Amino acid sequence: MKNSLLKVVFILIAVAFMGTLSSCGYNSMVAKRENVDGEWSKVQSAYQRRSDLIPNLIETVKGSAKFEQETLEKVVAARSRATSIQLSADDLTEENLAKFQAAQAQLSGALSRLLAISENYPDLKTTEAFRDLQAQLEGTENRINTERNNFNEAVKDYNAFIQQFPRNFTASWFKFEKKAYFKADAGTEVAPKVKF
Repeated sequence: MKNSLLKVVFILIAVAFMGTLSSCGYNSMVAKRENVDGEWSKVQSAYQRRSDLIPNLIETVKGSAKFEQETLEKVVAARSRATSIQLSADDLTEENLAKFQAAQAQLSGALSRLLAISENYPDLKTTEAFRDLQAQLEGTENRINTERNNFNEAVKDYNAFIQQFPRNFTASWFKFEKKAYFKADAGTEVAPKVKF
């Protein structure tokens, strides 16, 4: 009799505990954290697509004879740095995301210089392979921007949810921590001056 009463009490406590977790937002926190992780995967996928296009672009450019070797080497080095930084969704701190973003910004800058210098080579600009790769890179940059915006929205939703009362107690208890946002690259707040 005593054992069966203890079992009933234990079951009631377990049910009450599960009900408390459900009403305190634990399951929603898990779902929102998974959404952030999923959006981060999309960001990484978009950056990987860009990284995968670069060797093809470089080979196409190399085939156009007198192209500046230094520029190609900078693109290769920037791609290497950008792909060497692996950041999991669990490590999305301000510091880690800033390092990841800085490496990606260096790669973006090197690619911009590569595409700008190509203006000096009319034969290169007219090749179908170069035009196709340039269009794919432009499309990829747009995808990266879209995925970064989607990621920031998911982070905003998650961060707000875990900080609201009374869920903030559950978040603290189960170690749900704030995630970092992507931020604009340094200097982008100043509009470029165009002169003719």
